[in-house]
Order: sequence, then C-alpha cells, then structure tokens
Amino acid sequence: MKFMAKKRLVIIDSNALIHRAYHALPPLSTKKGELVNAVYGFLLIFLKAIKDLEPEYITAVFDLPSPTFRHEKFDGYKANRPKAPDELYNQIPKVKKVLSAFNVSIFEKKGFEADDLIGTISKTAKKQRNDVEIIILSGDLDTLQLINDSTKVYTMRKGVKDTVLYDEASVEEKYGGLVPLQLIDFKSLRGDPSDNIPGVKGIGEKTATELIKNFGSLENLYKELERDTEKAKTIIKPRIKGMLLQQKETAFLSKALARIEPDVPLEFRLSDCVFGEYNRETISKILTEFEFYSLVSKIPEKGRKGGQSFLAREEPDEIEKQIEEFFKEGMFSEQVYQIEKDLVPVIGRMQKNGIKIDEKQLIALGEELKIKISKLEEEIHKLSGSDFNINSPQQLSKVLFQDLRISVQGLRKTPGGEFSTSLTELEKLKTSHEVISKVLKYRELFKLKSGFVDSLPKQIDPKDKRIHPKLHQLGTVTGRMSCSDPNLQNVPVRGELGKEIRKCFIPEKRSKLISADYSQMELRVVASVSKDEKMINFFKEGKDIHKMTASQIFNIPQEKVDDEMRGLAKTLNFGIIYGITPHGLAESAGIAFKEAKKFIDEYFNDFQGVSLYSKEAISKARELGYAETIFGRKRFLPEINSIDPRVRWAAERMAMNHPIQGSSADIMKMAMILCDKIVMQYKDKARMILQIHDELLFEADPSVAIELCGKIKESMENVVKLDVPLVVDTKIGDNWNDMVSFQKLI
Repeated sequence: MKFMAKKRLVIIDSNALIHRAYHALPPLSTKKGELVNAVYGFLLIFLKAIKDLEPEYITAVFDLPSPTFRHEKFDGYKANRPKAPDELYNQIPKVKKVLSAFNVSIFEKKGFEADDLIGTISKTAKKQRNDVEIIILSGDLDTLQLINDSTKVYTMRKGVKDTVLYDEASVEEKYGGLVPLQLIDFKSLRGDPSDNIPGVKGIGEKTATELIKNFGSLENLYKELERDTEKAKTIIKPRIKGMLLQQKETAFLSKALARIEPDVPLEFRLSDCVFGEYNRETISKILTEFEFYSLVSKIPEKGRKGGQSFLAREEPDEIEKQIEEFFKEGMFSEQVYQIEKDLVPVIGRMQKNGIKIDEKQLIALGEELKIKISKLEEEIHKLSGSDFNINSPQQLSKVLFQDLRISVQGLRKTPGGEFSTSLTELEKLKTSHEVISKVLKYRELFKLKSGFVDSLPKQIDPKDKRIHPKLHQLGTVTGRMSCSDPNLQNVPVRGELGKEIRKCFIPEKRSKLISADYSQMELRVVASVSKDEKMINFFKEGKDIHKMTASQIFNIPQEKVDDEMRGLAKTLNFGIIYGITPHGLAESAGIAFKEAKKFIDEYFNDFQGVSLYSKEAISKARELGYAETIFGRKRFLPEINSIDPRVRWAAERMAMNHPIQGSSADIMKMAMILCDKIVMQYKDKARMILQIHDELLFEADPSVAIELCGKIKESMENVVKLDVPLVVDTKIGDNWNDMVSFQKLI
C-alpha cells in the first residue's frame, strides 16, 4: 500500500510572532545600537519551523496600523490593548527584509487583520490544490478556529523554542470538548479581554464551554432559549437565562468580532509561494549585518530550484566572499581566516576527485534488504492484527498504543499530542511486546536501504563512475565541515549492515584506499583546554581514557572495570562535551535519574579541571557575548543572556562545546591543508578524496601507499601541539571496511 505525502503550505502570522519574540528575549542590540531582539526571535521560530515542517510553500501576512472593519462594528475593539513600543515596530521592516531575501511572498490588506488574510489564504489554497496541508505559524491561539482536517496551528508554549502543533483533537482536549469552529461561539459568550471583545458579562469560561457543548452554536443556544424548550429549561439556570436574553445583541456582536473573515478580496496564487528559490549568500549577508552569526549555519541547505542544494552550487569565489565577510565581522582570527582561505582549493580538488562505488555490490545488497524488509513488514502486520504504513508515526502510534494497548508510561508526546514512536521512546518498550523489536529492525533496514543502498547508485557520475559529494567548509557554525548530495557523514560505522555498505566504497583498479582517523580528537582537546591533570596524564601515558574514567567514577582499580562500566564512562566522557544532564544520561545509559546525577557529580569531582572549564566557559561567553576556539574562531551567543531558561541553557551548552568541537574542526582543516601538500608531491599516484568527521580518505598507487601512509600519520599527529599527544589511526585496504592497520604493514 502506498501513501501519498501531502504538499505543505506554511502561513506565517508575522506580527504575532514578532510580538512574542520581542517580549520573550532580552534587548539585543547591534554594534550600531539597533535593537534586533524581535528579529532574532522571529528567525529562531522561522528556521525551526522550516526544519520541523519541511514546507513546499511559505507565505507571510502582516497587520497594517490602520483600523479594520471590526473597529467600524465596535468602537471599543482592542481599545484596552496598550500600544506596542516603537522599538518593536521599528523591527518589522527588518523582518520583512529577511523574508524578502528568502523570497517569501508577503500579504497585508487595509481594513483587515492578518488573521483574516490567513483565513482567506487557507480557503483559497485548498481550492487551488486539494491535497495541500496548511500549517499556520503563529505566536498566539486566535487562529485555532481555522483548524480542520487539513489545517493545523504551529505555535509556542513558552519562550520561542518550545513549540506545539495543534490539530482538531488537541483543540478539543484543550477546550473541554469544543471543536475548532465552536471557539468563535465560545468567545461570543466568554469574550476576549485581550481584544476587548465584550462577550456576555457574568458568563465565565466553564459556563460558556458547557453551553456551547450542549447547544452546538450561539444561534442554536438562542433558538432553544427563546422557544423556552425543555432542553433549555433543564440546562440553563434562570440567572444565566436572564444574562443571555439581556445581552443577546452583545453576544452576536462578539461573534462577529471573533470570527475570522475567510473571504478577503486577495489575489493569492499557491504557485507564487514555492519555497526554496533564494540566494543563500544574500541571506547570509543580511544575518551578518544584524550580527546574527549563530544563525548563518541554520539557513536551510536545500532549495527547491532544480532540486539542487544551494550550498551544493556554491562556487569557490562565493566561499571566499563569505570568508572575507566573516573575517571583517570578527568571527575569524587572522589564523582561522588563513586556514579557511588555504582550504578552498583543497576542497575543490577533493570534490573533483570523488570516490568510487561498487554499483553491482550495492544493487545486490539492495535486493537482499528488500526481502528482509518485506518479511519484517509481514511479521509486524501479523503481530499487530492490521495492515498499516509502518513508516507513518501517527499510524504506528495508533497501532501500538490504542490497538495493542502497549503501556505509554514514561513516554514523551509529539507536538501534536500523540505518543512518540521515535527511536529513543521505542527503545524503552523493547521488552513490552514482540512487535517493538521488529519495528526497530524494520526502521534500521528501511533507513539504510532508502538512505544509502538505493540512493547512492543514482548519484554515480556516468563519466567517471564515481560519486562527487559536496563538501561545505562553512557548513556549520562550529567550523565542522558538512557534506551533501550525498551526505556520507551518515554512513554507519558499526553493525553488520553498516560494514556491508562501507565495503561498497572502493578505490580505482590497481589502487589502494588509505584511511587516517584522529583517535578521540575532541576528548584530547577537552584535556588540553581544561588543563585537567588526570585526563592529561591518562592521554600522555597512552591509557584507555574510558576505562580510566570508569575506574575514577566507580572508585575501583582499572583491571576491575567491565564493559558495562566502560560504556557508561564513554557516554559520560562524550556527553560532558555537549552539556549532558542527569536526565539525558539516564535515558542514554538506561539507568535511574538519581544514579545518573550521582555519576555526573562524581565525574566533576574526579575531573575538577573539566568542571572548572565548564563554569568558566559559560561565564566568559556571558561576559563577552561569544565563545572562541583555541585558534580564534568565534561563535556569537546573544541567547546566553535570554530570560527564557530553555534558550539560555542551549546557549550555555554551545559556550562549553564550541571551544572543543570548533578547535577540533580547526585542527582537521589544518591537517587537510598539510595532507594536500603531501599528496601533491606524488602527482598522479595519490589523491585525497574524502573528509568524514575526524577521518580523511586517500586513494594511492600500491607502490607509494605505505610511504604515503607514514607521512600522513606523522603530519596529522604534529599539525599542532596540544597538552596531550594527537594520535592518528592509519589503515590501508581494498575497500572502506576491510582495511589493515599501517603498523602491521611496516
């Protein structure tokens, strides 16, 4: 059974988001003194929505300052609402400037509110394309009345990052059984103080809800009330009846004010709202102008123009312009600036070189996976008692938690209010039902088949039979490189299937692959930047860092450390870099919260240098407004002083992580420049072909492979001097999986 994915239109309720952002974030100003906190907050929401919702179409609506038809109906409409400060209004043109750079169409109409434009666009879009799904992106709940089977509202609970997606079911749950359209009738009785919609004085939220639930609408309520039906006599108390009859005119006026007008005269074409046809460099310049350096890397990579990535089409001169811009804005030190400039031609050569794929082996692997997936699908359907789309989170959630009644205790919910079927959540249920382990296996195989086995052959260049992934040297804000078309950073390292996929990456005939992989690079940088004596000594003595960490936190000799203890220590070592919490450790390690907290406390007690570094990194970033690598790559963090604790905590994690991950990125880039010079000495007998995380791949003639391997290892290990030695594991082989250690070959 095939399920067609709907096309998605996002309608941005711009003024509501700007107001939300302005009041949620502290005053953020540029060096010129321009206040930009509302623009920054708006962009945080906008970029998060693009990532979460992946829309095909986007449009934005704005309010105009002039009165609307509602003011003509009722002089007191919104009369109690205080005028927003000029500092907020002054940021609206800046928001429009960014939206225009993204080629987002903007609508505003004299005499109408943004909500009316949203209602009209929703209705018109549905007429133009029946299969479109509409998501209203708003900062308040006024548009909930527009929700139906094809329209939802994406909004914030707290601050600007805690989002929720409302559908019909979640509206009913929130408003005691009322459906979205009945919210208009609810407001006609309850009123809305924020808009000064009067409602019926004396009727509160509970009474309004019960009346509309029982009578369906305001019209039916008054029809039964005025006929003095038995139902009206039974349900409506005499006191409430008096209020309703006395204020009937006000009730219907309130309904007219509360109802969103869906027929505004507006020329809207869905085809004009296709999202993705924008120039990334233009947007990057605007964000840099506003000093939103941390948002540059969050600009979506995928544009829809020709189905290609805009990053993928960047030419060297575009990259060089961006490097110059970042240097001028103070993001790069002289050293980092030179590293990035020197790297541009290196990346160009690597992209041109590409890597060879064994197409026949991939196709055979695909057929094998197809059989396994089909068998798993049959088993899952049999165990669940129904045929359904296993790849649909909503259908899977229904089958597991409603049909099979698997316990949902301790499970998280999605923004739409359904119980999550994410990998993390399903892992908690592995022992609850036989079907769970099969679903997990199905997902693993399906992901590998669709993400690699099926897609890689399609990306082979017919001329040289190699794939040429795009390497983005400015792909992330930490300096780490990213990869696309295809993204080989997601090629699995572990597991039998991961190994089978890596076997398909091969050298040209009569050549060898060389792998050079930094060992525990980030942990070595942690030891160096934190000056932690214990960690430094462990690395200098060449000891197993995870085993030694386990020895410390469990207070036992290293020889008594078992695999489970070492695994926990490894999770802690890497988790500390990313600001792991007791809750996070408890989830990832499968232990109790109290136990996780105890381990983290013990870790910081044993590695006091790391503990001090964490506190100082946050304090320094709060004072300076940025975090910085060893070599001077800055990451600006205006969010670190946010009044929203979630936003602030995320920035604190970045403050701890950037000097570590960013310094590791700088070291890798320096190594790439050095290795490129070495490879060039061998002319047509060797070439550097790929960079993935902390690993470099080379292709070489067998006659020079061992010699080249030795030079690469020595150069990468000595590219910089830290307080601990850098170690590079080098291997040679006939494919990316089956490789022999360089040490065994010399």
